[in-house]
Amino acid sequence: MRLLSFKRRGEASFGAVKDGGIVELPLRLRARSLRELLEAELIDAARDVAATSAPDHALGDVRFLPPVPDAERIICIGVNYPERNAEYRDASEQPKYPSVFMRTRESLVGHGEPILRPPESEQLDYEGELVMVIGTEGRRIPPARAREHVAGLTIMNEGTIRDWVRHGKFNVTQGKNFARSGSMGPWMVTPDELPAFDALRLRTRVNGELRQDDTTARLMFPFAALVSYLSTFMTLRPGDLISTGTPAGAGARLDPPRWLRPGDRVEIEVDGIGVLANDVEDERT
Repeated sequence: MRLLSFKRRGEASFGAVKDGGIVELPLRLRARSLRELLEAELIDAARDVAATSAPDHALGDVRFLPPVPDAERIICIGVNYPERNAEYRDASEQPKYPSVFMRTRESLVGHGEPILRPPESEQLDYEGELVMVIGTEGRRIPPARAREHVAGLTIMNEGTIRDWVRHGKFNVTQGKNFARSGSMGPWMVTPDELPAFDALRLRTRVNGELRQDDTTARLMFPFAALVSYLSTFMTLRPGDLISTGTPAGAGARLDPPRWLRPGDRVEIEVDGIGVLANDVEDERT
């Protein structure tokens, strides 16, 4: 099942994708958002409703929001593919623990919405990533049970302002949280539709040119390891998002670097999920 959040005529809602349209779930279930649906453990009910209902809207008649626009936490993992790790001078061996940082909700837009290059920097870069959506609360989750806590997967363009990630000695927070600098979507796909859950191919294209191409089977810290590690020091809750890292091929590592500019189009494709596409614009001040 594919679940998305959207706006139509200025009103936010969410629903299930069916036959090129959307079955609007708040009309039929006691949940006002995808996060509330997960909290109320209504995924199975949503599947039944979608199977027996006709679409209420066409996909082309709505504006996409990030799948969980009211996520309490957006947890990001850095440097999680082997070639990405090799880009760093101190990468003589695999790190012992994952690198973790956080993003804010306002730093992300939905599928089809413009991502913004801020006036403070020209170094806007792309990062294609797979994102886990937590469906069931858990603390100290063993790896063997991690998948039970994942409601689905979605895609992120973890847009980064490169020179701003170097402002501080030990953090990247500044360059990861400019308003509307990244995107997420177009929807969340439930695990039953993703048999190759841990071996999904991810490709990033800029203006049709392939820049990133890798598979999550090569993650240094796989999905289950990330859920287990993060739940050691925090309680994971429904709607929490875990972005799992980007492959090699970001614009910063090209020679010379190639930053995103207004008019560029970034498309991130994941087999079994779809394509997250956004155009680049300058932020108006």
